[in-house]
Amino acid sequence: MTEMSEKTPELGDALRVGARVLVRRPSETAATGAVVEDYADLIHSQDRGHDWAPVHRWAVALDDVRLVFVDTDDLTVDPSPESPGVK
Repeated sequence: MTEMSEKTPELGDALRVGARVLVRRPSETAATGAVVEDYADLIHSQDRGHDWAPVHRWAVALDDVRLVFVDTDDLTVDPSPESPGVK
């Protein structure tokens, strides 16, 4: 993560690329997955070229094979030690 990245107290340094997370959004059921990219540099950039589609900070590969883009408020670090895909 960059110095410009935002961290919430409850997540601290645990939220990073490779972290197992629980994604919770109001319109969907909760799902687990792994963070695959952090777009912190883009959310603070004025060089996006548009303001009609805001950039979400995190790309998460869900265990059900979907890729979702979410904000920090939508994530909780997955506390289960034996999550699928973790070796």
